[in-house]
Amino acid sequence: MKIFLLTHEREFSRKTNTGQLAVGPSAGIVERVLWKRLEPDKRLLALMESRQALLIYTKGDAAQSDLVDFDNIIIIDGTWQESQKIYNKSPYLKIAPQAMLNISKRSEYRLRRNQPDGGLCTIECIIEILKVKGNHPLAAQLESEFELFNG
Repeated sequence: MKIFLLTHEREFSRKTNTGQLAVGPSAGIVERVLWKRLEPDKRLLALMESRQALLIYTKGDAAQSDLVDFDNIIIIDGTWQESQKIYNKSPYLKIAPQAMLNISKRSEYRLRRNQPDGGLCTIECIIEILKVKGNHPLAAQLESEFELFNG
């Protein structure tokens, strides 16, 4: 299994970015990929075109796919406003199968304002995906990392 964080360039230097918490402990399961509007990452593009990668992001009437059917997961890593802009400015993302995480809990993330109801931060999404995929030890480790980070 591989989780790709399609990351806005500003997120690489933000101290409030939660995606970076998962990269080291995941031992290669989580990888950050720089988002470029006009130059999509060739690996991700190939995975999306061959329907081998699932985008965790549902907008409009996108058909829902089942997370358990995919070994490659893409998460847009940025603020909610940046994530929406990335999706809207990246036509190639619309070709990927999409899914939403059906989570009933509220986000625990406290370091950024203007979080929408029902929205999770990047590491919370990663943790939920790991749980669905049965990687409970890594999910628990990342939950501990997030608790320390979130203070």
